[in-house]
Amino acid sequence: MPLAQIEDSICFVVCNQMDVISNSAPMISVVLPVYNGASYLRESIDCILVQSYSNFELLIIDDGSTDDSASIVSSFTDPRIRFYSQENKGLAATLNRGIALAKGAYIARQDQDDISLPDRLSKQVAFMETHPDCGMAGTWASILEEQKPTKRLHRHDADNLSLQFDLLFDNPFVHSSLMIRKTVFDEVGVYCTNPDRQPPEDYEMWSRVARKFRVANIPEVLHIYREVPQSMSRSGNNPFLQHLLKINVENLMWATGGRYSDQSLRDLAALIHGAYPQFSRKTSLGELISIVHDAAIALCDHAGTPYREIQEKVQYRVNNLRYHYYQARHLGFLGESGRRALAHIMRAGRKLVEKQWRLRVIR
Repeated sequence: MPLAQIEDSICFVVCNQMDVISNSAPMISVVLPVYNGASYLRESIDCILVQSYSNFELLIIDDGSTDDSASIVSSFTDPRIRFYSQENKGLAATLNRGIALAKGAYIARQDQDDISLPDRLSKQVAFMETHPDCGMAGTWASILEEQKPTKRLHRHDADNLSLQFDLLFDNPFVHSSLMIRKTVFDEVGVYCTNPDRQPPEDYEMWSRVARKFRVANIPEVLHIYREVPQSMSRSGNNPFLQHLLKINVENLMWATGGRYSDQSLRDLAALIHGAYPQFSRKTSLGELISIVHDAAIALCDHAGTPYREIQEKVQYRVNNLRYHYYQARHLGFLGESGRRALAHIMRAGRKLVEKQWRLRVIR
């Protein structure tokens, strides 16, 4: 039997077993936080209610919306929906309330403007049931630009080691595609609400999860991520970068066992993200490369996986680091955006000089 058919058979058996569990204890709690989400909220709710897997509750928490979000939710009569309203507390606090209210063994995220494809929950719960050492699993996602389909995908790595390495620096998960064991929160805590650490509340959380559990992405598009103008992940009007660098340093400190100075780790994080003004120039390129290699080796040892499995990924990160190091040494005071602006000015200047020279020749 082909592998795909075997996997589908496993999924069918597992999910049918899950569906017969008592209605008083849903297997999955889908947590959907809402804040002024009227534009796409109905579509987001509908996509959950038509899932091929039915043993779930849908927890919708309105975080002080001032639009028609509450009336849209109230128009649904499906008994699996539990609706709560509160004064505005922010995304992290709202998610934490959802986790506290959840009755399911698994927490599945859903955003007010995203879409879960019909088999998302079915395939995720089957994966989690057959991988008991996995703390959380996301999926691949296609991308909508508001209502316009694109050919772009969030197609992150699927295996634990690659994701552990990526998490040192970035977030290789689509937040609203995640399914997490509820018991994971008992060990690592819930979402951080400290404004000095979030956003990115998701990256901060996944970093803590990955230190204690295996993680995964199901390599299949089971979710649609919608890019909207007011989305925080698409806006520069937040302290995202500084918090990101702080979490990078913590991740690197954990992976390398505290063998490197805080300054060296801050320099590495700054260069990885092109934050040149924050590079102290006190750390050599050799030490920066050693940090990356040592962190990768430690992760391999922790996962019991040969280094060769991520050698190519590590080399890509080192090559990227070399580029940023030399850019920072020469144009560090500008930053990446400043460097691009300077390059644009220089090109314009060359064109002006060439034009003046041509006019001079004509005269």
